[in-house]
Amino acid sequence: MKAAVLEDSHEAWLEDAVATIHALAQDKDTFSADDLTREMRPAPHTNLPGVAFAKARARGYITTVGIHSSATKSRNGGIQRVWTAVKEES
Repeated sequence: MKAAVLEDSHEAWLEDAVATIHALAQDKDTFSADDLTREMRPAPHTNLPGVAFAKARARGYITTVGIHSSATKSRNGGIQRVWTAVKEES
């Protein structure tokens, strides 16, 4: 009998990441992919964090407010967007 292998599907990781991005937007004035990396388990594919930010923006949760260099060593100072929550209109 083979042991069941638990794999993180792309869809499951994406939904968790979008929920995490939404929470970051509510908790912080600004945030970046570095914050998502600290809060989430590793993505099953390197493109998924970008896809998660695109989904969160498409859902109206976040908007970009600038760019800065990543502080994550593996990113080697690569440029990334800085995000904030979309303000609800009253």
